[in-house]
Amino acid sequence: MMRSGFIICLLFTHTTLASDVQKVFVWPDLAPNETAHNEGHAMPLRANEDPPVTRLVEIRRPSIDVFPADKPNGTAVVILPGGGFGKVVPDKEGSEAAPWLNKLGISVFVVRYRTNETTPKSEPAWKRPLQDAQRTIRLIRHRASEWNVDPQKVGVLGFSAGGQVASILHTRNIATDYEAIDEVDKQLARPDFSLLIYPWQIMNPATQQLLEDIQPAKTSPPAFIVHTHDDNSSSLGSVLVYTGLKRHNVPAELHVYANGGHGYGMRPVAGSEIGTWPDRATSWLQHRGLADK
Repeated sequence: MMRSGFIICLLFTHTTLASDVQKVFVWPDLAPNETAHNEGHAMPLRANEDPPVTRLVEIRRPSIDVFPADKPNGTAVVILPGGGFGKVVPDKEGSEAAPWLNKLGISVFVVRYRTNETTPKSEPAWKRPLQDAQRTIRLIRHRASEWNVDPQKVGVLGFSAGGQVASILHTRNIATDYEAIDEVDKQLARPDFSLLIYPWQIMNPATQQLLEDIQPAKTSPPAFIVHTHDDNSSSLGSVLVYTGLKRHNVPAELHVYANGGHGYGMRPVAGSEIGTWPDRATSWLQHRGLADK
């Protein structure tokens, strides 16, 4: 397969269809602890990036970009892009995964979660994105018939900072991180499976252990995990998630590639095999009955 050409083709196709994407707001009014409805704006594009990368900032009103599969099989994937919490990258680490998953019968929901410009220093940077992710999962289950989704096949795909949020969400043992506001919040907020792609800083370097809020348990759902050996956001965090799940007999699959760095999303990296990770994920999803063959 000519993966690089395949992906670039998908990028151009997806850009063409962007105006047709359905946007849904995560919250009916103000999000928890917010006082504004700013949907965010894009930073200037960087001249050295081809294809370009969108970086959104100052998001106070989170939203979801909906990419339904042409032939839905009932599986839904909530994508949490990266961006270090100060930004959200909705294309390279978001919508560019939609053509791949849609082809497998999976409907895609890319979350433009809140950024941290106004987050108090006493509050973890991941908390508001986590709230947005939990509400999104509940919203999908609440509107499952409308989107042709099986409420028991709702998963999450997290890249980088979004992977940190997804790792917390994956192992969360409490019902939710916000107070219920309506009928939507009667739904379960945890995913049925997770794909954790180079999750960012999930290990405390001082203790060499997972962050306190990432605690794999026997109740955690199955996971597919990808990292690279040369990622400065150490792959040891991903290894610890895998071993934690393994100890509790939770199905999991871990791939640590020799090189490829960080922040590649769905795009290939010269001199690395990291561009093959979607193929490995496809096999995993199909084996679990979540993707069409």
